[in-house]
Amino acid sequence: MPTDYLMFIHGVDTRYHGLSPTYADQLFAKLQKSKTDNSRRLSKVALYWGDVNEDAENRLLKTMQKSATWKNLWFQNFRSNQILEFVGDAALYISRYLGARVVKQLKTDAERAIANFQPEDRLHLITHSWGTVILLDILFAPRWNEANLDGYADVMDIRDKFFGITGQGRDTTQEGIVLASIHTMGSPIPLFSLTSNDGSTNDISQNLQRFLANLHEQQQRKLPWRNYIHPGDPIAYPIKELMADLAGESSDFLDLEDILTEEAGIINFMLKPLSQNILAIIQGGEAHGSYWNSDQVASKISQFI
Repeated sequence: MPTDYLMFIHGVDTRYHGLSPTYADQLFAKLQKSKTDNSRRLSKVALYWGDVNEDAENRLLKTMQKSATWKNLWFQNFRSNQILEFVGDAALYISRYLGARVVKQLKTDAERAIANFQPEDRLHLITHSWGTVILLDILFAPRWNEANLDGYADVMDIRDKFFGITGQGRDTTQEGIVLASIHTMGSPIPLFSLTSNDGSTNDISQNLQRFLANLHEQQQRKLPWRNYIHPGDPIAYPIKELMADLAGESSDFLDLEDILTEEAGIINFMLKPLSQNILAIIQGGEAHGSYWNSDQVASKISQFI
């Protein structure tokens, strides 16, 4: 039976200690429940990289807590969790050496999950927060192209698995699993794009454009991409116009839509006057994680499965 692989990539502030990560379980259960096509099966692939830099962040937090000033600071939980883990995870990945460790972990888990994919199988990428940046960086950033640097072989192995792009293992873009849709939740792509000026090794434009053109030539349809934004999520940004700039002429092959979530509820109506207030920022962590249990997000994703 043909398979739709749903590959999840979590963002920052995700720590799990157990046999397997559970961060995507609620959303996957909603997608299974809404599935109407019994001729295809769904396979959950929940990648996990959150523990790669955990020890370093814990050491830093303990060092800061030794300060006599620490106990007098406001928002200690916010500093210790959301801020430290967001900045720490971002710094981790931007570092070439530590970023290579993230890539290796993602590659190992992903290859194991889709090792036996068949020509009629499809891949749907569902990413959260910094996981979106990691995805685009691995697939398209030229900073990984130098063969003598850490991470090169693993990145090229990952690219070899995707139809439309090549790594080092094959000469053709006409092999690999077909990407059927992309879904990004709480994405900070615009912030990361500040490091991606023309000529930068973080500039994903050229490889992204080639990929979209190759995929469109084979599929004869635009690549669906839905970007979900909770209005109270301070990490989430619209990306439609930015990605159109990065994709250039190949933006004609991209069907991208920014979608506000939870915007019509009575609670959001009541909080609207406080939307620019510091109180709204304090609640931002809850909004940033809301996508995993959102019926609206699940309903939108299920349209492409």
